[in-house]
Amino acid sequence: MEHKKTSGRHKNPLENIENESARFTTFSKRRSGLYKKACELVRECDVDLGIIMFSPKGIPYSFISPTSNVVIDRFINPTTKLNASDRLVAVEARKKVSQFNDILNELDEREKIANEKLDRMSEARDIGWWESIDRFSVHNTMKFEAWLISGEFSLNEHLEQLENGASSSSQIPSDDANISPNVF
Repeated sequence: MEHKKTSGRHKNPLENIENESARFTTFSKRRSGLYKKACELVRECDVDLGIIMFSPKGIPYSFISPTSNVVIDRFINPTTKLNASDRLVAVEARKKVSQFNDILNELDEREKIANEKLDRMSEARDIGWWESIDRFSVHNTMKFEAWLISGEFSLNEHLEQLENGASSSSQIPSDDANISPNVF
């Protein structure tokens, strides 16, 4: 039987947060959560919405869709029809919201694809290289073997050049030569 790994979701009591920095942090997080919910409500239900709040330091924040004039007019008199200019502004604002939502959805899809690729790469990395060699086809195995032989040949050739160069330059370096004792 598995044990619970987290404390889970629990309800916090509604009371004033005494710690000032914790209060500011909570306000900021809750404000962004409220904005996300407001955006969802506007997008999914096609409503006019206005939210005005003040931070603990007295800084005003607002979320208004489509425009402040439309929201205020609708609040004062809900049955009032919008005039032509306000309707045009509201339509344009909704178009922009729709365009931004399309872009956001595309970016979310790209992020999902990128995360899937990272997961696959992580899984491949978890498999040891010796296990991945077993999955090679005959053609890939032969190419890998040729690459290893070529690398071995190049290393041996380079080693011979270094050995020949070292035996031919048996002079003692001058005192002003910059020689590091830790070559490798």
